[in-house]
Amino acid sequence: MNSKKFLITGFSGFVGRHFLQYLYERPESFEVCGIDIKEPAFDCSIYADKINIRFKKVNLLNSDELKTVLTEFVPDYILHLASFSSVAYSWQHPEDCFVNNTNIFLNLTSALKEAGMASRVLSIGSSEEYGNVSKEQLPLREDMHLTPVSPYAVARVSQEMLSKVFVDHYHLNIILTRSFNHIGPWQDERFVVPSFIRRILNIKDSGAKAGIIETGDTTIIRDFVDVRDVVRAYYLLLTEGTPGEIYNICSGKGIPLSDIIEIVGTITETDIRTKVNPEFVRPDDNRIIIGSNDKIAKELNWKPEISLEDTLRDMVAEMETVSNE
Repeated sequence: MNSKKFLITGFSGFVGRHFLQYLYERPESFEVCGIDIKEPAFDCSIYADKINIRFKKVNLLNSDELKTVLTEFVPDYILHLASFSSVAYSWQHPEDCFVNNTNIFLNLTSALKEAGMASRVLSIGSSEEYGNVSKEQLPLREDMHLTPVSPYAVARVSQEMLSKVFVDHYHLNIILTRSFNHIGPWQDERFVVPSFIRRILNIKDSGAKAGIIETGDTTIIRDFVDVRDVVRAYYLLLTEGTPGEIYNICSGKGIPLSDIIEIVGTITETDIRTKVNPEFVRPDDNRIIIGSNDKIAKELNWKPEISLEDTLRDMVAEMETVSNE
């Protein structure tokens, strides 16, 4: 029996690494082609006994390079993770974010169409697409009207609409997600939760039992889900999801950022206070984001399994290990 072949764009990021780990822990054998504009920081060879992995440094804005990879590898499944995924970055560089995220997706889908490939594609979207909503509209469901309020979110909505066009008119096998805030070990410290943890660990490592960290608005509420639950959902959607359909990937629970800080303080046995830095406050932030995962639960029997506290404990442990190396 031939191995399933997965092409992973944005391979070098933390979600790509977790997806690779998920494949490694499954009983089957796989072939993986990872593409990214930067080399992975992790060692791919540790998976080599079960997964045939190749990596290619490719800029998805270069359509010729992308077409070459696709026609040489001929993937069964494509996990499209590549993007500028920071909302804060999109406020600082709106044109760069929109053009990059939209065009790399267009290049990918156009190349598949031209080559006549039947690869199943998972188009990763975001809970940011929903925009600011009232509490009465919660939890957020896939059939709701979208009101994106950041350049990043607008780009994600555009990607979603393009997906629909390519499914409806060119019959591409594209499944779509709106992925909520996913966190876990190996996440870049530019993102809010690992940033909190790093600064709290710095206070702890200094020998202090208490300290202050600067933050943005910590009263905003987010729906956090462990990245290991997320990649399990991605695998299910790639292999069993319905093309053209959109699926929320979320926990169904909301928690203020202030609670995240409190939990990490408890885990590290550090008394943490916060001070708002206006530079960290986004121009128009979504106040509260809580999703419904009823659709993916009903269709694919997916539910998150890892608790928020366990996720944060694992993140703390991983950062402490890195600091001690």
